[in-house]
This record gives sequence, C-alpha cells and structure tokens, in this order.
Amino acid sequence: MFVGIDHGTTAMRFAGGGRVYKIPRAEAVSFQLSDLLHLTGGEEIEGFAVTYSMGDNFSVILPIASLTNRGLVSREGAGEHTGGGTRVFDIIKESGIPAIAIPGLHRGSHTDPRFKVYSHQASPEKIGLAYEVVYHLGPTCIVSDISSNTVTLLIKDNHIVGGFDACLFAPGWVHGALDLDAIRAIDAGRMTANDAFLHAGVRDTLQDPDREAALAMFAAMECASLRLLAPDAPVALCGSRAGSVSDEIGRLLGCNLLVLDEWTAAKGLSRIAEDVFSKKVTQILDIPVRL
Repeated sequence: MFVGIDHGTTAMRFAGGGRVYKIPRAEAVSFQLSDLLHLTGGEEIEGFAVTYSMGDNFSVILPIASLTNRGLVSREGAGEHTGGGTRVFDIIKESGIPAIAIPGLHRGSHTDPRFKVYSHQASPEKIGLAYEVVYHLGPTCIVSDISSNTVTLLIKDNHIVGGFDACLFAPGWVHGALDLDAIRAIDAGRMTANDAFLHAGVRDTLQDPDREAALAMFAAMECASLRLLAPDAPVALCGSRAGSVSDEIGRLLGCNLLVLDEWTAAKGLSRIAEDVFSKKVTQILDIPVRL
C-alpha cells in the first residue's frame, strides 16, 4: 500500500489502502513507525508521499533524503511549532521505505507569475488536496480548503495556476491576514507577527453568528476571484469547516459544489505516492518528479 501524510495545522493525517488515521500534532512528538499499524493492519507500505511545513526550499517532487533543512527556507514563520511534524518526517526518512517529499507553492514554483507578488501560495499538503479534487472533478477546477486556515487554488488543464495562502485573503477559523490593528500591535511590540497570524481568524475577531457567515463569504470571494481565470471551473470545498459553510458558499457562487472532508489531502497524497512509485509518472499537476 501507499501512504500519504498530511502535515496539517492541528493533526498529522495518514491515508492509504482506503483507510485513514490521524494523530494530534502535540502527540506526534512520540510517533513511531509501528503507530501506522492502525492504518495498515500489517500490510506492507511500499511508499510514502510526505509533506512538511511550508515546503518552500524546493519546487519539484524529490526523494525525502534529497532535501536540505527538511525542505524549508526557515522554520521561522507563520504557524505553530510543536515538534510533531518534525518527528514524523524524521522517522519516515530513517525508515528505509521509499518516500517522496512534496513541495509547497512559492516564488520558485511553476505557477502564473502574477501570483508571485506574494512569496507563498500554498503549503505542500495542498498539492495532495488538488490532486484528489482533480480525480473527482477533472483537469480544471477550484478547491478551497476551509479549516484553521482558508487556502484556495486554481487548477487549469492539470496545471496549478496559483492560489491564495492563509495569510493573504480569506480568514480561516483560527488564522488570517494581518490587518491594520495587527500591524499597529506588532509595531508597538505588543505581539509578534506570528502571534497576530495565530489569532486573526474569525474565532478571535468576530462573535457568533457572524463567524461562519464571514468564513463563507471570504472563501466564496476567493473562489469567485479565481474564476476570473477559469469562468466555468467547478468548485470543491474541503477541510473541517467546509460542511458548515457549504450551503452559503453555494448560494453566493450560484453553483453546485463538491464537498469533501478533512482527509482529502492525505488521500490525494496517497494517490500521488502510488502514481509515482507504481505507475512511474514523471509529473504531478505539472510539477516534475525527480527520483
């Protein structure tokens, strides 16, 4: 079987052989390869597709052993660091089982150069997300992952055109872009930029019942803006908050939506691992594979 690993905001999610398993990030600091017996039932693992943090130090799919600094420019940046993802990455790397690392989308990626006004467009697990959605919707589609973050991508003719990362546009439940109040607080030394990011989602900035309405509106706006580049692209929603806002997003966009769940990225990564190791594909959504 082939296993995909989604390094998510709150948990490490694993998928393979039609099964799924997750470990909260804080608990993953004690991860052992034997923990995956919950997923495999003793079946042999033939290959992994691994994601780690921002994945911003490489732009093609590589063997995990080829990465420098686990594929990162720096561990500093937007997000919470628990050590769980690092532990899983290192255990997989040391396991001897074939493993590929998936890059994030950034200025070194083969996306539309207009999106490169921003340094980062998506973390690596979103490649798995996109691959799974393309399997369901076809080669042109939009996918919005709505959970702690909101990240939205456009795929056109099996090529990732670009997207909006969590700190750019739509807020998630926990994280979001830095507004004027946040910039002033950072400049005044009352908080760090990362602290501001970790509290810029609708959970901390709005009261009920406005939280989910705002989550839906801004996610719909990201989808609508990407439709400027692909007007007929079908739309998929994924992530832990997708189900609660899908009706409102569908109403705002005036179209039917495919709604998937929190396992979508891990399932897509498992599919990538199988296609790379078993079918010997040389590209994934136009991202080169170099084994």
